[in-house]
Amino acid sequence: MSDASTVLSIKGLTLEATIRQGSIFPVTDAHVSVRPGEIVGLVGESGSGKTLTALSALSLLPSNIRRTAGTIEVVGRDTGAMDEHELSSLRGSAAAMVFQDSLSSLNPSMTIGKQVAEAVRIHQDIDRAQANELALTALDQVGFPQAKQRFDSYPHQLSGGLRQRVAIAMAIVNRPSLLIADEPTTALDVTVQAQILELLRSLVTELGMGVLLITHDLGVIATTADRVNVMYGGRTVEELPVLDAFTTMRHPYTEALVASAPTLTDTLDVVLHGIPGSPPDPRSPEPGCPFAPRCSYATDVCSTTPPPLVRTDSSALACYHPVGAHV
Repeated sequence: MSDASTVLSIKGLTLEATIRQGSIFPVTDAHVSVRPGEIVGLVGESGSGKTLTALSALSLLPSNIRRTAGTIEVVGRDTGAMDEHELSSLRGSAAAMVFQDSLSSLNPSMTIGKQVAEAVRIHQDIDRAQANELALTALDQVGFPQAKQRFDSYPHQLSGGLRQRVAIAMAIVNRPSLLIADEPTTALDVTVQAQILELLRSLVTELGMGVLLITHDLGVIATTADRVNVMYGGRTVEELPVLDAFTTMRHPYTEALVASAPTLTDTLDVVLHGIPGSPPDPRSPEPGCPFAPRCSYATDVCSTTPPPLVRTDSSALACYHPVGAHV
């Protein structure tokens, strides 16, 4: 049954990757939901499965990776029941994605105006002049300076921040209900990063779309997201409102992530607490909770049986020994 209250609903996602040594499962139990008009942050260390989970939403997985379990609904439609034509129609219209490297996302041989206009004509039955007008409107919406005068510029003539604005304009020109942003500010300086994040928030307010924001930066989450989804070892381990993620988190991994992040109030003598050990290797998965080898609260059950994700009204948690329960 579809959930009309969400623009993205991923439940129990498991992905199998075929590699030279055999098969591995980089994502084993991912759950993500995004409602209209909100930004959901997807966080976790490298290799936790964030990007693969996001790519699954639009069926953009590499050819050696396939979904073996779970359901994915985008704007209430089951993507597993769609053929490639239906998926192509969905991408760029109802749902769109912005990638980290804007230069590689843009065609170097096409002007930026033509690329944004082309995104319109693929999904709307309008002529070139109408598409150009909508492209100009989208560039204005994302704060691209002198959009009309620079409509015929090429990507290499623009700064990284301006290229990212073009990429976002291409994504929002058809007014999608869902926008997935995969590390959209990593390659930008802090000033431009702040501008892009403010742009995302304003677009959510203006267009009412939902945003899935993938990032390593907890500072970005704190200032931009409404809710947080924490992934570890290919699993969703905690979901909670953004304020709770920094004050009353329940999962030991969320606690460790927050403790390892610097803050603006830190002095030079503040010691950051790194997370001991290493993330799990999907080539040799542990039978229990993937965080158990690095968790100071772990007991025998943690090493043998993965905890289920238990959901409440505003949060979800997969842990036998929540933070605070052992005090």
